[in-house]
Amino acid sequence: MLQHSSSDEIILAHTRTWLEKAIIGLNLCPFAKAVYAKNQVKLIVSHARHLDGFLEDLDRELLFLANCPPEETDTSLLIHPRLFEDFLLFNDMMELADQAIIDNQLEGVIQLAPFHPEFQFEGTNVEDISNYTNRSPYPTLHLIRESSIDKALTTMLNPDSIFERNIALLEEMGHEGWATLGLPSSK
Repeated sequence: MLQHSSSDEIILAHTRTWLEKAIIGLNLCPFAKAVYAKNQVKLIVSHARHLDGFLEDLDRELLFLANCPPEETDTSLLIHPRLFEDFLLFNDMMELADQAIIDNQLEGVIQLAPFHPEFQFEGTNVEDISNYTNRSPYPTLHLIRESSIDKALTTMLNPDSIFERNIALLEEMGHEGWATLGLPSSK
């Protein structure tokens, strides 16, 4: 069950700082700035005690987003600060989260993007700077409307270059440059 507490305020503040300094500030997602500026990004903290409860929170948020006008809420971030501290467990959960999209008949409507404090792309070393494109203060699922992605992509000359540009930027910055952002950590 989703609740609101004073510790949620800290989690939400950390997540907003990460969004503003990394995702928007470094332009890691060129689509984020507009929806964030319009207050169309919903941040939710899950307090589920078990995986089943988290998946129920995900189901609720998927259905909310599917039934809410994009002008009101275009995208959602579902954050769980404690349940998925281990990245491999979080990564394994993604299979169930992707199945939730199918179970809710939202294939082609909503997709998920994973973020985690210890995110690691397959084939990389744990401290490769490229992993930081998907590192967040807390384990987070980004629920994205596919129609919004399609709309945003029509304004870009080469959308496939986003990932390569992000890697090049982070490699140029290095760990020292990333550290200067002063991003909050869940650790």
